[in-house]
Amino acid sequence: MTAIRVRGLEKSYKQLHVLRGVDFDVARGSIFALLGSNGAGKTTVVRILSTLLKPDAGTAAITGFDVVTQADGVRAAISLTGQFAAVDEILSGRENLVLIARLRRLAQPGKVADDLLARFSLTDAATRKVSAYSGGMRRRLDIAMSLIGDPPVIFLDEPTTGLDPEARVEVWAAVKDLAARGTTVLLTTQYLDEAEQLADRIAILHEGRIIVNGTLAELKQLLPPAEVEYVEKQPTLEDVFFAVVGTRTESENR
Repeated sequence: MTAIRVRGLEKSYKQLHVLRGVDFDVARGSIFALLGSNGAGKTTVVRILSTLLKPDAGTAAITGFDVVTQADGVRAAISLTGQFAAVDEILSGRENLVLIARLRRLAQPGKVADDLLARFSLTDAATRKVSAYSGGMRRRLDIAMSLIGDPPVIFLDEPTTGLDPEARVEVWAAVKDLAARGTTVLLTTQYLDEAEQLADRIAILHEGRIIVNGTLAELKQLLPPAEVEYVEKQPTLEDVFFAVVGTRTESENR
C-alpha cells in the first residue's frame, strides 16, 4: 500500500549539504505534507523523486519503480505541479487541456478536457483566455493539466505560493478531491495551516533531515496542552513546528 518510499536520501551542492539522510513513506491515496522553511530542502526532494535530479546517496521508489534505475517507469506514474502555474496564457483553459491530451496521445482529447473542466469548476471559463483567469483558477487549471493521463502520484510543490486566501481555499478543495479519488499527493509547503488543513501525515524537514513525522494528532501530542483558567488548550501545528526546529529568532540567525 506504499506509493512512495524514501530511504537515506542525501544531496549536496559542493559544500552545501541540502539533504542529510531523509526517510519517509507515503501511503497510496493519501496526502503527505513535507513541511519546512525556505531552504529546508523540500524542492530538492521533489526534484529527486520526479527524476529531475539524482541523489548522492540513498534510494527512492515511486509505485515500486526506482527513481534512478527505473526513471521511465517513475515518469509514467507521476505528474508534477511546480511553484508557478505552467499554463499558456494565450490559449483558453480548454485549449490548454486539449493540447496536453494530444501531446500524451490520448483518445478523445476534447472529452478529456471537458471532464477536467467540470471536475475543477472551470466549465464556465473554458473558452476564456487564461490571461483573464484569477490566480486560483490558473492553479486549478494547472493541477487539472497535471492529471491528464490519470497518474497515480502527483507532486505539488508549494501550490499556493502567492495566492490570496480565497484562491488558497479553492486549491485546497481541489487537492482534497484528488485524494478522495485515490490519487496519492505529496505536498510541499511552508504554510502551517495548509499542512494542517490537508495532510493525512505531516513530516517536518529541517536542515536536511526529517525531524518529526506523523499525523496531526500525533504531532500535537509532542507538546503538553496549556491550561488557562482550567480550560485545556491543544497546541497548534505552529506550536509543534517551532518547538521542534527552534524559535523564530534562532532559525533566522542561522
